[in-house]
Amino acid sequence: MDSGNAAWMLVAASMVFLMTPAVAFFYGGMVRAKAVLNMMMMSTLAIAVTGIIWTLWGWSISFAGKDIGGVFGDPITGFLLKDTVTAKNGVFTSLDSANAAYPHTVDIAFQAAFAMICVALISGALAERVRISTWMIFVALWITLDYAPMAHMVWNHGLLAADGPISNAIGAQAHDFAGGTVIHINAAVAALIIVLIIGRRIGFPKESMRPHNVPMVMLGAFLLWFGWFGFNAGSAFAANGTAGYAWVSTTIAASGATMGWLFTERIRSGHYTAMGAASGMVAGLVAITPAADVVSPLWAMVIGLLAGFVCCLACGLKFRFAYDDSLDVVGIHGVGGLLGTLLIGFFGTGTGFLAGGNFRQLLVQFLVALIAIIYAAAVTGVIAFALEKTIGWRVSKDQEVIGVDQSDQGESAYDFGSILN
Repeated sequence: MDSGNAAWMLVAASMVFLMTPAVAFFYGGMVRAKAVLNMMMMSTLAIAVTGIIWTLWGWSISFAGKDIGGVFGDPITGFLLKDTVTAKNGVFTSLDSANAAYPHTVDIAFQAAFAMICVALISGALAERVRISTWMIFVALWITLDYAPMAHMVWNHGLLAADGPISNAIGAQAHDFAGGTVIHINAAVAALIIVLIIGRRIGFPKESMRPHNVPMVMLGAFLLWFGWFGFNAGSAFAANGTAGYAWVSTTIAASGATMGWLFTERIRSGHYTAMGAASGMVAGLVAITPAADVVSPLWAMVIGLLAGFVCCLACGLKFRFAYDDSLDVVGIHGVGGLLGTLLIGFFGTGTGFLAGGNFRQLLVQFLVALIAIIYAAAVTGVIAFALEKTIGWRVSKDQEVIGVDQSDQGESAYDFGSILN
């Protein structure tokens, strides 16, 4: 055991955990005032439900259980963390491991925080119209059947791993440093599938549905940027130079994307907006996530600039194709995650087409992303459709007009009567 690595990974896990409350602020500010508490509750329940499922069998399916077909681990081996924790003299601690640089319990914490933020991202697409009770059941099912198997496939020697059968067949190692496929593509595809099943908000796209609190959005974006250092630098799994460089490349890409988004906005509408800056930050953070350790500073900047430009334009697709992705989960996380995953095939040092002269890296990145999209769409489709046909996803039309805060939570974020008086 290395106390320095253990300390860093505990800090990184805590930073990643902070990202879900950051999403609550980020998304909460974007919705109308009548839905802010409901939006923040969805992140709260992403934490609470995932924490329970991860303890019961999520950890086992992802990382602890015996591999089954390269798709998931068995849920029994690590059920209730029995493979990981033990009591010594009445105090619980990690089981010893000769190969680990830090205790297994730290890894459980780090990976649990990843699962929490992933499912919380989906909530942004469903804003202002979804029942909290249905959301809780969805989180439990989705973490079990989608997220945990996807994490196993990519990060635990499974089908989509660097040492998996697809990589071996192509002769290039698939690379997803911190979650381009597992987190961002996965969450965005799930969000799109649910949106197509549950339908649009009343009034979309004709009514203006502007953010009710832009400073709250900015606060959430800055907290996300801070938490992302744990997300990306923590994925080095050690306090080392790779972690340090991941911090640097993450900042370079987020900075580039902020500028790319703002310049695109300026050309398109004549303004540099705070909403654009916040969205650009996140787009760059998303795009660099799979590539933070394998692209040079120059290419990290290029990835960021491209992400800002492309994601800004992609967010307008929901109006053209009339799908109500309320807070642009697909446009930012889906497009940004796919862009970052594929650009490793061009910019990956020594392996990418432009940085290494090898087309195989691009091919393996494309195939892994494609399979992740298909898996996420299929599993989410089954879960979302089953919930729609049984308990239903949406509040009633009257409840939606009044606001889900009042109809589902029975409370309001702001007492406008007191303010006026």
